[in-house]
Amino acid sequence: MIEPVAPQYGGGALADVLPSVAGALAVPGESNVLGLPAASRYAVLLFDGLGWNLLQRYADAAPYLSSLAGRSLTAGVPSTTAVSLTSLGTGLPPGAHGIVGYTSIVPESGALLNALQWDAPVDPRRWQPHGTVFDRIAAAGVATRNVSKGRFEKSGLTAAAFRGTAHRGADTVEDRLDATRFASREGRSSLVYVYDSQLDYIGHQQGCDSWQWQKELTAADTFAQQVRSALPRDAVLLVVADHGMIDVAPEHRVDIDAEPALTDGVSLIGGESRFRHLYCVPGAEADVLAAYRHRVGDKALVLSRAEAIDRGWFGATVEDRVSPRLGDVIVAALGPIALVASRRHPQEAGLIGLHGSLTADEMEIPLLVDAGY
Repeated sequence: MIEPVAPQYGGGALADVLPSVAGALAVPGESNVLGLPAASRYAVLLFDGLGWNLLQRYADAAPYLSSLAGRSLTAGVPSTTAVSLTSLGTGLPPGAHGIVGYTSIVPESGALLNALQWDAPVDPRRWQPHGTVFDRIAAAGVATRNVSKGRFEKSGLTAAAFRGTAHRGADTVEDRLDATRFASREGRSSLVYVYDSQLDYIGHQQGCDSWQWQKELTAADTFAQQVRSALPRDAVLLVVADHGMIDVAPEHRVDIDAEPALTDGVSLIGGESRFRHLYCVPGAEADVLAAYRHRVGDKALVLSRAEAIDRGWFGATVEDRVSPRLGDVIVAALGPIALVASRRHPQEAGLIGLHGSLTADEMEIPLLVDAGY
């Protein structure tokens, strides 16, 4: 079995980036555990889906990014966008901030919450009650801006992860560059967060080992150079990602909805195909654990909620309000396998590039630094 990559919360994870930026910006009380260069202006550019291993594999397609000094960090668990962006914004692991998957149960109602679409009637400020790093940075007098698509401004995920920032809606490359150029010069000190989703989109649709993905990586590389050029010369640019990605062939997909042994005792299927939260009928947990362990063998880790918590996947502690959101049974794919649910989640079942689990390809992400001068 492939060994899972443990999240490095506290000194080598995505959750450590903004606290370290705050320390580098001389925000009182913040610790720069990643050793970032001191500066009065920072820009953090996040490419959704840019795994460390993918960047190494296709370095020729990204000459600028590949030229930057940097290291790998880990995503949190699961290695998926909503979880990662909330860890970035709050500086907390998922066991504290409470967004624990692409989809997860709302214990009070039994419904599934899609944390990207925020499609359940859940107050994001109660679901994720902790203050953000952006809050603390803004309170210190740093102009703090979030440059991403206009439609994200009112989303539940933005309220959960990025409160404390002023949102700058920017739907084109030119808009994002203009917004970055302006925001990075506000005040005596500034932090600009810039988000780009195209690599992830192409990876899901075409595969991350496709020529289309490599073409998009070249476009991302150009955009990163343009962002650097839009910044003041003394600003520091950080390039990070939320997760990596792997391609899973159709013949390696297990359709939960087509195998009665995998639906017996399961009341709700959450997470995503590489990291499933299975919510069980009361008393069925042991049978569900046994059924999935028999079916997937050494291609996945099948754990109870308590076992996954004990491994520290969600942080050193999992808050009491968060624990019931985790699956009674958790299936983390390690081999080339995806657990789709063609009836319940048909759109997801057709994706090629996938992520969410604890392999190096999914967990390891870049931290790249361009310090300007």
